[in-house]
Amino acid sequence: MVMFKKIVGTSWLALAVLAPALAADLPKASAEAEGMSSERLARIVTTLKADVEAKKIPGAVLLVARHGKVVQYEAVGKIDPSGSVPMGRDGIFRIYSMSKPITSVAAMMLVEEGKLKLDDPVGKYIPAFDDAKVGVEKADANGGKPTLELVAPRRRITVQDLLRHTSGLSYGFFGNSAVKTAYDDARLLAEDLDNAAFAEKIAKLPLASQPGSTWEYSHSTDILGRVVEVASGQSLYQFERQRILDPLGMTDTAFYVRDANKFARVAEPFADDRNFGLHADFNDPRVAQKWESGGGGMVSTAMDYARFAQMMLNGGTLDGKRYLSPKTVAFMTSDHLGTAVVRTPLYLPGPGYGFGLGFAVRTATGEAPFPADIGTFYWGGAGGTYFWVDPKTDLVAVLMLQSPKLRVYYRTLLQDMVSASVMK
Repeated sequence: MVMFKKIVGTSWLALAVLAPALAADLPKASAEAEGMSSERLARIVTTLKADVEAKKIPGAVLLVARHGKVVQYEAVGKIDPSGSVPMGRDGIFRIYSMSKPITSVAAMMLVEEGKLKLDDPVGKYIPAFDDAKVGVEKADANGGKPTLELVAPRRRITVQDLLRHTSGLSYGFFGNSAVKTAYDDARLLAEDLDNAAFAEKIAKLPLASQPGSTWEYSHSTDILGRVVEVASGQSLYQFERQRILDPLGMTDTAFYVRDANKFARVAEPFADDRNFGLHADFNDPRVAQKWESGGGGMVSTAMDYARFAQMMLNGGTLDGKRYLSPKTVAFMTSDHLGTAVVRTPLYLPGPGYGFGLGFAVRTATGEAPFPADIGTFYWGGAGGTYFWVDPKTDLVAVLMLQSPKLRVYYRTLLQDMVSASVMK
């Protein structure tokens, strides 16, 4: 069993005084009572079970809720393909980029309180970003290797840029430009830095584009996590636990599994399917890390995340407690790109979608290769997890899966089959 490392720079006592809420499930109802077909929903589970038998996936948990009530909640397969323990509905999954919406909500809470503004320059909270430069490749006249020229940005990066991925920051592994190479050479994940040190390190790298000009999937939400820390005076986890996780009853959602009694519930992929993208095997979720990656570091369960998604569907409230105003939720789940922002060939939201503040947002009923109503918002994680919220249909769906290779396949499959289960 992997032992915990000491948590550096974090007061365990300070975390302990944040009394955890009791875990709570969303209420349940029959599919037919909520206007869905139980027969058609059962097809999804049958398909997932067949894929487990065919050894396409090790296991999965699917949760679908309509009108605030769970109409399907099933676990299939094994928690770890190397063992024999069945997957439980309480399986704990690396959610990677599904951390981003949680961090985005944390930031918008601070906006509502006047502690942040979307047009604030990031340098107000992390001064190193005031010196950020844009990397521009210059072709060599003799056909040699291009050079990288650093030029001043036309404007500074804003908090809104971080939320909608228009900051000019990058991840490094999408493409082979000179800026992407600089990210790789910096070996950002080679050491376990806290959020402050990570932000300082990335601020020294060139920007891939002018701030506000281009949608580029990036470390933007990691930097947003550091902005939350500075604006709130707390660590990212402390703030999120106090304001979001504990109040929502998300008792299994954190930056690693803190209770050794839960280690056996951590879902694992096949041994040859561990390409988790950005975070690779950087952090075993059973081992404490200093880096609280707001963009990709969290673990969660299907029910935990469904409660978060239901809160957003409800316009910022759940079980009588308000987290955000309806206006803020509507603002976050509106398109913030328009026609002014360039969408590169690696535009991950895909056709038919814009991007809001932490979520991809459906802008057309067509264009995408699967059905969804305008206003539907979603995101997924590199390990295979995925969720979406459809306000028009009043529906939440969460898939927890650890299969990086097939993550896109199951997203479209799930959208098709769940949509086909809505009868009225």
